[in-house]
Amino acid sequence: MSNIEENKRARTLKIGDLAPDFTLEDQNGDTFSLSEFRGNFNVVIAFYPGDFTPICSQQIPNYKRDLQEFRKYDAIVLGISVDSVDCHKAWSKTFGGLNFPILSDYYPHGAVAEKYGVLSKFGYALRGIFVIDKKGIINYMDIHDIAKIPDNRQVIGILENINEDSRG
Repeated sequence: MSNIEENKRARTLKIGDLAPDFTLEDQNGDTFSLSEFRGNFNVVIAFYPGDFTPICSQQIPNYKRDLQEFRKYDAIVLGISVDSVDCHKAWSKTFGGLNFPILSDYYPHGAVAEKYGVLSKFGYALRGIFVIDKKGIINYMDIHDIAKIPDNRQVIGILENINEDSRG
């Protein structure tokens, strides 16, 4: 059974659910809670398998590149993997720093990835993208092919729809 099939069976979250709250530390030692953004920002959560891996080393810089586009839609990007804060710090330096937090779900190991249904049976986070609106509601979820880079344009389209819905 593939990781994606395993995850589909285990996942309990669905679009329209309140996103589970969490508090994690980022590559700079700062602490972030999902709930602190509620009412002010949409949130894009990008779970990824691991620092210093080939696909992740392309995916994460894409968020850095497109961050201004995300911000047009009042969105904050949060990367999450099970790697340690020190590992995140070293990896982010390879990109000349990152302009958004990559959060460590290191201990208890993968607890947040598990809440979101993206912790693989091998202990790493699957490549999962979640878009959460300002009310804390999940509007989009994609357990992405682990060997492929997610398309930010698709996520930006979801954010655009959220903003249109909130205006109407």
